[in-house]
Amino acid sequence: MHFKYKGGSVVRQTDWDWPIEHDLKNHNERVAMLRPIPFWWTTQADGPSDSDKTGKALSINVSSGGMLVLMEEAPEIERVLKVLVPTPNSVAGTPTLAEVRWTRKLPFGRANGKGPFFVGLKFLF
Repeated sequence: MHFKYKGGSVVRQTDWDWPIEHDLKNHNERVAMLRPIPFWWTTQADGPSDSDKTGKALSINVSSGGMLVLMEEAPEIERVLKVLVPTPNSVAGTPTLAEVRWTRKLPFGRANGKGPFFVGLKFLF
């Protein structure tokens, strides 16, 4: 199984030799946050509607530009999700749109090849 990234590179699910950024200027504002995140698929204007799809992801970290989540299944790259971003008050959340930028399957998924996946989301403003 292969995963395509927006930049065009392909990484097999067994490739765990991920590059490590030595220049952390793009990562310095990330904050660890482990919370359940409700999400909804958005309707695609040029494709079949699956707007009824809902689920929960687990947030790993968040920044002003996006969020890393753990999901049971990998949405398509460029899929737009409506996510409820947690606030410091755990009772409330802020709804926003986020685009799937990349996915990576974890090596300890189920035998049937399903989940879990790291999913990188970019907030749309």
